[in-house]
Amino acid sequence: METRKPKEPQLDPMEAMLDGFLSHLALERGFSNNTLEAYSRDLLRFLEHLEKAKVASLDQVSPAHVQLYMARLHERGLGPRSAARNLAALRSFFRYLVREKLLASNPTTSVDSPRLGRPLPKAMSRDEISRLLSAVEGEAPLKLRDQAILELLYGTGVRISELVGLEISQVSLLTGTMVVRGKGGKERVVPLGEYAVEAIQLYLGKGRPQLCKPKSSNALFLNRGGRRISRQGVWKMLKACAKRAGIPRAVSPHMLRHSFATHLLEGGADLRSIQELLGHSDISTTQIYTHVARARLKEIHRRYHPRGR
Repeated sequence: METRKPKEPQLDPMEAMLDGFLSHLALERGFSNNTLEAYSRDLLRFLEHLEKAKVASLDQVSPAHVQLYMARLHERGLGPRSAARNLAALRSFFRYLVREKLLASNPTTSVDSPRLGRPLPKAMSRDEISRLLSAVEGEAPLKLRDQAILELLYGTGVRISELVGLEISQVSLLTGTMVVRGKGGKERVVPLGEYAVEAIQLYLGKGRPQLCKPKSSNALFLNRGGRRISRQGVWKMLKACAKRAGIPRAVSPHMLRHSFATHLLEGGADLRSIQELLGHSDISTTQIYTHVARARLKEIHRRYHPRGR
C-alpha cells in the first residue's frame, strides 16, 4: 500500500510574501544571516500587529496602520534608532511587493522616520589628557613622533585624515601656525600652541631624520619604515598610549578632537571661533558642543550641590 507524504503546511499569504522577500534578500542581494534574522524579526512583529488590528491582507494596509505600529513601538520603549530600523525594513518590504506587482501601492511612503537625536561627542577629562600625553615621553624617534601627534590632535582639533595628510611645508614653527586641508579640499589656518610647536620641533630635529629613508616623501609624520603614517597606525598608537596611561575606555583621534572643542567651550571660547578652528562649514555642527558643556554643568551641580541630587 502506497504511503502518502504528509502535506507541508501552507503559509499564510502574508507570511508567504515575507518568505519571498527574505529569499530575495538572501539570494539576489546577498544579505548576511544576521541581517536576514533582523529583517525577519522586525517584519514578523509588524504582521502580528496587523493580526491584532484584524487586517486580513497586505493590500489593506494604509499609512495609518504603519503610523499606529510606529506609535506602539514607541509605547513599548523602543528607541528612535531601533524604530527607524523597523520602518526601514517595512519600506524595503513594501517596495519589493510593489516592484513584484504583488501590491498596487506602498503605504510607508508618507510615514516620517523617527527623529534621531545626534549622539553627544565623547570628550576626555583634562586629567585623562595629561596622563595620555605623559604616556609617550621619551627621546626615541617614535616617542618624539607620537608626542607630536598627540599634541597636534588635542592642541588643534584636526581630523585624523587631516593629520596623516600633513606635509612638512604646511607647518610653520616660526609663526606657530599650520595650514590644514579639510573636507572638500578647503584650507584653513590653525594656530599651534607652545606645546605643539615644541613637540614638532623636537620631532623634526631628532625623530624624523632617523625615520626618514632615501625614498621617503615630504609627509610630516612617518612610520618606522619611513613611509607616511596611516590612520590605522595612529589608532594603534593611541590604543597603546591609553593602555599605558591606565585609561580603561577606548581612545580615538575623534575623541581628542571632541576634547579640544569641549575644553575650549568650557574655557569661554565662542562657538564661531571653535567652528573656524574645527573647519565646520555649518555652525549647527559646532552647536552640539553647547549640549556637552550643559551636560557637564548639570553633572557638576548634581554631584556637588546639596540640593542637586
